[in-house]
Amino acid sequence: MSESIRAVERALDVLLCFTSQTPELTMSQISERTGINKSTVHRLLSTLEKKRFVERNPLTGIYSPGLRFLQMASLSMEQNSLHRLAAPFLQELQNQYHENVNLALLDGADVVYMDVIESSQRVKLAAVPGQRLPAFCTASGKSILAFLPDDDVKRILERGMPGYTRSTVTSQEAFFEDVYRIRERGFAMSLEEFEDGINAVAAPICNQPIASVSIAGPAYRLTQERMLDIGPGLVSVAKNISLEVERVLSLE
Repeated sequence: MSESIRAVERALDVLLCFTSQTPELTMSQISERTGINKSTVHRLLSTLEKKRFVERNPLTGIYSPGLRFLQMASLSMEQNSLHRLAAPFLQELQNQYHENVNLALLDGADVVYMDVIESSQRVKLAAVPGQRLPAFCTASGKSILAFLPDDDVKRILERGMPGYTRSTVTSQEAFFEDVYRIRERGFAMSLEEFEDGINAVAAPICNQPIASVSIAGPAYRLTQERMLDIGPGLVSVAKNISLEVERVLSLE
């Protein structure tokens, strides 16, 4: 085996150390798990960090999957029919709440809807699979961004935070204040932040989120109080989707 191939194999071994049970690891833990000496692990991690496949917490020295790794995972999940695995859960949500239910993936600074189940009510939203919306001011996007490393979120926000409505958050400081609330309760809300008269609530899928499930509807029907009631149940459904995804991927 050539040295270059060996290096690639070792880098993959490092990345495979990160699982849903161990989303954060120290360099020593990675060395123990891979059987690779610490100096080599350090060089591999430095290269992976430059390419944004891993993220290092500067205060603790702990490593976690980086944004590039999560983006690659999202492509894998798309190819493995995430929308098929999530479909029955989305339908249950629509049956329960009678509003639009959406499955979205993060793509750069946007979220892209993979699946949309329309509201059964007469007044409904016009949303279709493939639709692309800004992540920073949508519940689907915020629920993903809130659980990414802060540095990755800042890089996304630096691409621009235009004001779509009077309620749009347009400063990083205010955005991170909302992020801390999202992290505490486990779900995100958008109160007419992207479009007047439209509210939404969303929860992230997977511990290192690459997707989200959301419920959206007219603000007069999907009030803040109702979204706060829906939120915990939505978090539970998102966790069940995560478990289903992990189960299927473990069989492949």
